[in-house]
Amino acid sequence: MADQNFAFKGVYAAALTPLTADLNPDLKLMASHSKWLLDNGCDGLAILGTTGEANSFGLKERIGILDGLAEAGIPGEAIMPGTGSCALPDAIALTKVALSHGSAGVLMLPPFYYKNPSDEGLFAAYSEVIQKIGDDKLKICLYHFPQMSGVPITYNLIEMLLKEYSTTIVGMKDSSGDLANMTGAAKEFPNFAVFAGSDELMAPLLDAGGAGCITACANVGSVLAAEVYAGWQSGGDTADAHGKLTAVRNAIVQFPLSAGLKALMARHSGNDAWLSVRPPLMRMSDADREKLYKDFDAIGFALPMAA
Repeated sequence: MADQNFAFKGVYAAALTPLTADLNPDLKLMASHSKWLLDNGCDGLAILGTTGEANSFGLKERIGILDGLAEAGIPGEAIMPGTGSCALPDAIALTKVALSHGSAGVLMLPPFYYKNPSDEGLFAAYSEVIQKIGDDKLKICLYHFPQMSGVPITYNLIEMLLKEYSTTIVGMKDSSGDLANMTGAAKEFPNFAVFAGSDELMAPLLDAGGAGCITACANVGSVLAAEVYAGWQSGGDTADAHGKLTAVRNAIVQFPLSAGLKALMARHSGNDAWLSVRPPLMRMSDADREKLYKDFDAIGFALPMAA
């Protein structure tokens, strides 16, 4: 995978969004968590994604998160914000804010309310964003998560976009869990950065020309993911790190990801503010939380000291 069009590669955490007691974004805690992740294996952060509960926040709140992280000194070039929206003006406005803070790229869901749209319709939506922004610095990483969005990013759509916007459409996060789709995209589209949305699929995707991973579990397993990535780069043995990383994911995916990861961060930091999620998501029950802690502890992996 040639990377002349895309600054992002390696390990990215689909970062959590901590909340205050009244369910507003806790910018101070989010900045602290962001710094901790960057200090412990992450090459960057995909904020305002599915794990970050982005679609539970209004446009003003999302802009406030971008502004708050910038004010806290989180470097823009380390952040890949999710800026997709069902409403084109919202996607355009949020993307402009990301660019103003120096983001080297954005992660963009397709408009997802209307199901079974044509590739031509999705092309038109992405084209509107690109044309209305009109900035050569804009780099878009497509977000393929059909189980959640109901709107897949097809190879045909990728081909259409690359034909017209080859220096703007530069990659894809594939959260489908379909390794064949990921490796196929990496092989089919040279100079197109394909990221695995599942930790255990990063290594085989890298072997097929992929760019790395953007995962929820990197919120707690970033050092393991970084070890796998570094080992792949050097040709070293990654079996132990890969096994532990896969076990971390398997322990967490038994439960809703955002709530489970926040429970682990609450225990690790001693800060129960981490437990808050915005409805319709709900906190874990005590029984589920204890099972998660038991299964996680059985892996024999300790999180780095909290910031």
